[in-house]
Amino acid sequence: MSIEVITFGCRLNAFESEVIAREAESAGLADTIVINSCAVTNEAVAQARQSIRRLKRQRPGARIVVTGCAAQIQARMFAEMSEVDRVIGNDDKMRGEAWHEAWAAFALEKSEKVAVSDIMAVKEMAPHLLDGFQRGLPRVFVQVQNGCDHRCTFCIIPFGRGNSRSVPMGAVVEQVRALAERGHAEIVLTGVDLTSYGADLPGAPRLGQLTKQILRHVPQLLRLRISSIDSVEADADLLDAIATNERLMPHLHLSLQSGDDLILKRMKRRHSRKDAIDFCAQVRRLRPDIALGADIIAGFPTETEEAFARSEALVEECGLTFLHVFPYSPRPGTPAVRMPQVANGVVKERARRLRAAGEAALRRRLAAEVGKSREVLIESDKLGRTEHYLPVAIAGEMPGTVRRVAIAGHDSARLSV
Repeated sequence: MSIEVITFGCRLNAFESEVIAREAESAGLADTIVINSCAVTNEAVAQARQSIRRLKRQRPGARIVVTGCAAQIQARMFAEMSEVDRVIGNDDKMRGEAWHEAWAAFALEKSEKVAVSDIMAVKEMAPHLLDGFQRGLPRVFVQVQNGCDHRCTFCIIPFGRGNSRSVPMGAVVEQVRALAERGHAEIVLTGVDLTSYGADLPGAPRLGQLTKQILRHVPQLLRLRISSIDSVEADADLLDAIATNERLMPHLHLSLQSGDDLILKRMKRRHSRKDAIDFCAQVRRLRPDIALGADIIAGFPTETEEAFARSEALVEECGLTFLHVFPYSPRPGTPAVRMPQVANGVVKERARRLRAAGEAALRRRLAAEVGKSREVLIESDKLGRTEHYLPVAIAGEMPGTVRRVAIAGHDSARLSV
């Protein structure tokens, strides 16, 4: 075994795991397991710790390195685990020198475990073009932004990722072009706070401008997709691209978090319930078939049953298809920890109800697709996805190709042809 990277959390972590694998292998590390951790909830941190213990039992001779958001925020906790050989920070993990230093530390049997720099001091971001993506993946991610300048009261992630910083627009376009030329049919733009893209760059370009530049200058790219956005930051160029360019996929995932105005204020969000509903109606006018997803937190401190009901109602009022439900998790160091907490059992029950509403919404959308013709990106010998990111059971097709199919039915979880 050489390098194995175990990824927790977001799509951005998945992209960064590819960089980690490349840099660690280049440094000469062998027989090493890297845990790329997530800190968004207490459960995510606990899962990382459990995996570390399990992997050490299974492979007692392997070295274990922990990195990612949880490692950045709680470096000392991981360093105190006897199973852990090294803790590498979130910015450091993207740099080859950190992995060369780790290799040297292992070779010299140095006792110092922690290599975590001040994430808030990081001001720039370098692009990473990955040779690892030559493995034929139909859909690949391009990181265009990292960090967050906002301070939502429930969120610890800015302390793991630092402040917002962007990859220069020309470098993004070149990276997308290179990936498209290698045959990747779909590119997903990803970041921590994607709609803040460009504020730190000369001329302050916006995400919409970047999107248009990619579509204009990389005509060979078949499909461009945008990951999670903050609707209040969506700019006019982005909305215009949604309305006018079919190569930009009709699918958005929104950071909504709650449907109650008082809870949104206590979360320190920058939109109201009406803003969310109006935005969804606007993009549906621009692209009538668009599929919308959203993050919603269940059981935020002080959330009453009436406040929760307004979040639950967003599923229908915004016409959501995909729901990502987070039971509220108190993260030490965030303002929400000091607010009156909702009972754990109530939080779990509200999360269950939200997930049920999301499952019903997905079933409705799947049923509405029957009889339609869709362009499906073949991901594997058993699965593809439509333009709207809806899963399709499909067989006998070449992964990486895009095929137009007639939708014949669904099984409540995926479409069939």
